[in-house]
Amino acid sequence: MSTLAERALRYDREYARSLRALGYRMLGSRAEAEDIVQEVWLRWAAVDENTVQHPGAYLSRLATNLCLDKLDSASAKREQYVGVWLPEPLVNEEAGWSSGPEMRTEFAQDVSVAFMLALERLSPLERAAFLLHDVFDLDFDEIGLRLNRSPAACRQLASRARSHVKADYARREVEEEERERLFGAFSEAVRNFDVDALAKVLAEDAMMLADGGGKVSAIVRPLHGGALIAKTFIGFARLPSSLAWRLQPARINGLPGCLVFDDATGQLVQTVALAPSVTEPGRIGALFIQRNPDKLQGVLATLSHTRVAG
Repeated sequence: MSTLAERALRYDREYARSLRALGYRMLGSRAEAEDIVQEVWLRWAAVDENTVQHPGAYLSRLATNLCLDKLDSASAKREQYVGVWLPEPLVNEEAGWSSGPEMRTEFAQDVSVAFMLALERLSPLERAAFLLHDVFDLDFDEIGLRLNRSPAACRQLASRARSHVKADYARREVEEEERERLFGAFSEAVRNFDVDALAKVLAEDAMMLADGGGKVSAIVRPLHGGALIAKTFIGFARLPSSLAWRLQPARINGLPGCLVFDDATGQLVQTVALAPSVTEPGRIGALFIQRNPDKLQGVLATLSHTRVAG
């Protein structure tokens, strides 16, 4: 019989990553995904594992139900959220938040900010059915067990969700060379306060979303148009309070982007993710800016962990 410590080690090694990946995609929150992993472990520790035939399915079913409970309560909070809502950023850590090594090639797509925002428009059940089938590759019989619905009903939920996601999210593969070129052009324009250069790298129909959560200043509505975005972004960069900002290249939710630090204070000010344009290849189609300090805590924890490990 396994000791509790042995069970905890096996849980962390075999199940925690996939549960964390599911929680993040369901909730858009690193912190809440970690809470789900911990809550599932506490419940699993109280169960006689010899009575469970398929532990992985049991744990995933439990995590799914916990996520659905959180989504029900989160909907009311989102209505009261100040300004634009964006998911908590994932930075340079694909392996820790993908559902498994074999899924890493899909990571940049199924946690991209645009994809996560498309998921936000689904009902909790649609979101669960779609993710479990299209991202985690479960059949509808198993999904039916997890959602307490018939396989046919789950198929309908996933199909309806897929239609909504396709309408809101255009998927486009991006080569590493293009990622580097886009970020290089963006960062050079920002460093030189060059509005025209930034406008040239942005698509005409580009969009900018900034999440301040009411905690810090941020544009409270989406901004549209490459020329307007360039003028606005460079305007903020020219402010006296922004002059000590330093851009550190990073991959944000699988997208090219950067961490913005204030060298005067040492603080992480924001993350910026650059989504390549679908309508104008070779240009940036969207800027996703996370400024909410609460949502930057996970990034800081990751950076701290990386420094210690290094």
